[in-house]
Amino acid sequence: MLYRNLGQTGEKISILGFGCMRLPTINNKPNQINEKEATAMLEYGIDNGINFIDTAYSYHGVDFDSGGRSEPFLGEFLQSGFREKVLLSTKLPSWIVEKKEDMEYFLDQQLERLQTDKIDLYLLHSLKKDYWKNLSSLDVFEFMDTIQNDGRIKYIGFSFHDELDLFLEILDSYEWDVVFTQMNYLDENYQSGINGLQYLSSIGMGNVVMEPLRGGNLVNNIPPEINRLWNTSKIKRSPVEWAFRYLWDMEGVSSVLSGMSSLEQVKENVAIANEGYPNSLTDEEKNLIKDVSITYKERKDIDCTLCSYCMPCPQKVDIPTCFKEYNIAKILRDPEASSMQYFTLLNEENYASSCIECGDCVPLCPQMINIPEELKKVKKLFGK
Repeated sequence: MLYRNLGQTGEKISILGFGCMRLPTINNKPNQINEKEATAMLEYGIDNGINFIDTAYSYHGVDFDSGGRSEPFLGEFLQSGFREKVLLSTKLPSWIVEKKEDMEYFLDQQLERLQTDKIDLYLLHSLKKDYWKNLSSLDVFEFMDTIQNDGRIKYIGFSFHDELDLFLEILDSYEWDVVFTQMNYLDENYQSGINGLQYLSSIGMGNVVMEPLRGGNLVNNIPPEINRLWNTSKIKRSPVEWAFRYLWDMEGVSSVLSGMSSLEQVKENVAIANEGYPNSLTDEEKNLIKDVSITYKERKDIDCTLCSYCMPCPQKVDIPTCFKEYNIAKILRDPEASSMQYFTLLNEENYASSCIECGDCVPLCPQMINIPEELKKVKKLFGK
């Protein structure tokens, strides 16, 4: 296993992190973890060098608002001599914090569920504009100062799912230790994207990449034209390896989280991580990855360039985000995953279903898109 500095924390972190969001389950029930198989996976990962385990309050729950089984399972597992071998990360469920006392309430629960008196990395989970506004109004800064000063939390951070301007605003608001962002070779211009990742690197911030495989979409049901491109490489690699190596090639990436679901995936990812050196891809290989990304994006259905000239909409429809999530669903043939992003990133008034077909946006579009007609496609795909 290879290790990198976690920003300025002084910690050495494995370049492959074990995400406990997609552990194997029984009868496909998310709150029924196959504990025997999951235990074997974690033991193999840690025995082969993984020293970073990530979970969250909601993982393996029946919904996002209730506590899931991931934390309790992990707490029990770590009692078998593994707690001292890993950096343990979990997250405050930002979307269900309604008053200041809730923050302490959830942390106390999580410490008990994880059977520990100290969490190494504690993150504000899945920050976007409304979550951040609410937490700020409840003085989350005092909360973070308190839990670090009293020793319950070693390092403070946040995970992020919104646009770059908000990302930079949040970064400037507090002395963070670590940040989790979504990135893969398709998402260079999605959310905080490559610009956010490069900025974190430039300021020496510990950073962890989420969704390296885009929820498995970059490695499952691969289109024939994409397979043909990968096969042109002189060095043969699996799509999994290409996706990870793309990220590990960047010196500024501290670690890449993978939500693994089987022992075979753990073994494959650990083997790949042993070769994940920075600056190890050739220019030819980097260009191939770009060609793959371009070919994927040619599958989009609405010719929106995200210029935002159509905004603001008088009905508050977030036209660019509606089109972006719709196109990603078409590119990856995975409307369910894009639907989750669509309903997470947008408030109800921003949905395509809020369009009343006034047509004010049409003459503003440089691409001459019939925006009301195209929004009907988004509404049909995602519904309300």
